[in-house]
This record gives sequence, structure tokens and C-alpha cells, in this order.
Amino acid sequence: MGIRLGCLADDFTGATDLANNLVRAGMRVVQLIDVPEDRIDGQAIDADAVVIALKSRTTPASDAVDASLRALAWLRSAGAEQIYFKYCSTFDSTPAGNIGPVTEALMDALGADFTIATPAFPDNGRTVFKGHLFVGDVLLSDSGMRHHPLTPMTDSNLVSVLQAQTGRPVGLVDHTVVAGGADAVRTRFDELRKEGAGVAIVDAVSNDDLVRLGEAARDLPLVTAGSGLAIGLPANWGFEPSAAAAQLPPAGGHAAVVSGSVSTATNGQVLEFLRTGRPAYSVDPLRIAAGEDVAGQALAFADAHLGDGPVLVYSTEAPDTVRAVQVRLGAAEAGELVERTLARVAQGLVERGVRRLVVAGGETSGAVVQALGITRLRIGPQIAPGVPWCAATLPGGDTLHITLKSGNFGGPDFFTGSLALLEGEAS
Repeated sequence: MGIRLGCLADDFTGATDLANNLVRAGMRVVQLIDVPEDRIDGQAIDADAVVIALKSRTTPASDAVDASLRALAWLRSAGAEQIYFKYCSTFDSTPAGNIGPVTEALMDALGADFTIATPAFPDNGRTVFKGHLFVGDVLLSDSGMRHHPLTPMTDSNLVSVLQAQTGRPVGLVDHTVVAGGADAVRTRFDELRKEGAGVAIVDAVSNDDLVRLGEAARDLPLVTAGSGLAIGLPANWGFEPSAAAAQLPPAGGHAAVVSGSVSTATNGQVLEFLRTGRPAYSVDPLRIAAGEDVAGQALAFADAHLGDGPVLVYSTEAPDTVRAVQVRLGAAEAGELVERTLARVAQGLVERGVRRLVVAGGETSGAVVQALGITRLRIGPQIAPGVPWCAATLPGGDTLHITLKSGNFGGPDFFTGSLALLEGEAS
């Protein structure tokens, strides 16, 4: 039938998060790493939806706009009927962007006078109420995102957050309207248009809200959201949940985890892995900056332990430690040093026979997939809300099972639990 939904995501883990929800709703999904150079017939992709993973969340706004417009052009050339701009469920951005500038650029290119914005994903504790974003039971501004090194989120009012980034007036569709169903939501869209609004923040406190919103957004050429809205869109084309949409080839080979996230959730996952006594190697950015071959040391450690089960290589640290390193090296330099090192480690692990790889952190995931030369992922079964297993074909023809986990996602035992799930799928 060709591509029904064309998606662009502002980081790599966010792309798989979105793809995961589309697969759960019955769509066959292929994720592309960056914008392909060639234009191909959408029917040749053998998917109902395509997600293009960009690395544009924290780049300069002009670069994010350029990358997003290239992705849009490719998706339209492949026949996508509706466009979905996916960002983080914690609305990661600054007053300069990048959510607002990218949204405006996509609207201009599509000739769209109106669109929506909602990062809500109730399955992962992200809800929007009266325009305010909650992370679990606390406002975004009171959550760990308040201390994010690149996009500190100190305001929970998404109307004001987005208004600072766009010249189009931003309105609100509140929870009482959403509870009234798709027709009530569409009526509110029309009212906001007449008032001059170009974008509407939409409340959502449950999956039912997202289903209603998905139906209401059927005719919008562009939707912008976290991954949660994906559960409400596939039904517009008649798709229903199906296990067949998530099938992957059998898994095998060594297992490893590479973690570069500084989030609270990933810190907990690293601590839980360490608590079990499994082998783990800590990557110190100060040693990298001093010229030590930290990647080589990590791989030597892996050589001694891969045969005994999963090995963890991590740079995850507490916020105070991260800030101290950033003071000495600079935030951008520290991040790039770690990303490059972990990408080299991932390459070496795959060369050593790792075929089941867990990667934690959006920036780390982007560096790893690029280093491995992965250009396409088939999306498989969900591990945790927002995180699926994926399959990629390596240059030599082997299948690599890989999961790209957003730093904020997953429970304490995510690292070992994800690998156990894959073993169950293969048995």
C-alpha cells in the first residue's frame, strides 16, 4: 500500500520510541538513520510507516531546520500521506529551539496553517494537564530534567515554553475538550484557527486521550508530538494491533551494554547492573582528555568477560560529577569525547562477536549507529514503554539485534531484562 505515515525524530532513541508505538498499533515500521541520499518508491521499503532518525535535538536551530526539511522532502517523495515530527516526552528544548523553529519550517513547507503539540506519553509517566507537563507525579520543572546539561527544563507550562520559540500564536486544547471526543477536539481546532493560533498544546492524561486526539488529527498534514500520539494514528488507516508487525530474525552471539546517558533512570540501571556483580567498565572523560586509550582498555576488559555473559561499558555519572567534568572540559567537548569513545567501543564489541547490543542515551545511540554503519532498522517487540528491540543487517550480512534506549526510559533492571526478553523471543 506504500507509506501512510512519514516521521522524523530529533534523536535516535526518540525515533525507535516512536516506531515502537506504531508497531504496537499494527504498522510495519522501518527506521532510517538520517536522510537517505537516494529517492525510492515508498512501496519498495515494505513498510506502512517510515521513521527518519535525525541528530537535531541539540544542534543549532538552523541546522535542525535544514535536516528536518531534508527529511520532509524525502518522506514526501516516498509518498507519505501525513507527516509526524517527534520530539522528547520531556519537550527538551531552549528558548532558541529546536522544537518551535522546526515546527514552523515544516508548516511552511507543507502549507499548513495549524498543527498540534503534545509530548504526552502516559505509559511512561508523561502527562499534560492544563498545558503543564508532568513527569510522573511532579511538574517537569521539579523533575530531574531541571538539571539537564544541554536543555534544562525549568518551566512546565508548554504554552509559554513553545511560545518563546515560535512567532505563531500558541493555544491550548484542555482536558475537558479532549474528554469530549474527536469531534469536540476538531471544533476546538477550528476555534483556535479563528483566534489566529497556529499551534495548539493538547492535554492528555491517558492513552484514551491520545486515541481521541489521533482521530481528531486525521486530516492535519503535520502533527508534532512525543511518541505517545503514535498509538492513536494507525487506526485512521484501518490498522489494528498485530504480533506479526513486530517479528524479527532469531537472535544470537555475545551480549553487551553501552551506556552514555546521564539521566536519573539510567544511573539507576547502571547501579542495578553493578549490584548483580556482572562485569562493568567505567569510562572516565578526564582520562580520555588526557590522551589515554580508554576505548582500547574497555575492549581489553570485554575480551576477558564476554564469554561469561553481558558486559557493561558506561560513562553514566551523577549530575554533580557530570557538572564537575563539564567545568574542566566544557560541556560540548566532554560529551563529544564520551560519544566518540563509546562509539569505538561499540565497533570493537561487534567485531568481537556481539550480536545483542543495548545502547543507552540519545546522543550515544546516534554515535553508535553511525559508527557501525547502520542505515536501516526493522522495528521489533517492545521491551519497555517506548523501547523496542530492532534488527539491522551488518556490512558482512550478519544480523545485529540492537535497542536504542532514551536515557529517561526503562525500569531499574532494564539492561538484563531486555536481554532476557530477546532470549525468550528466540526460544
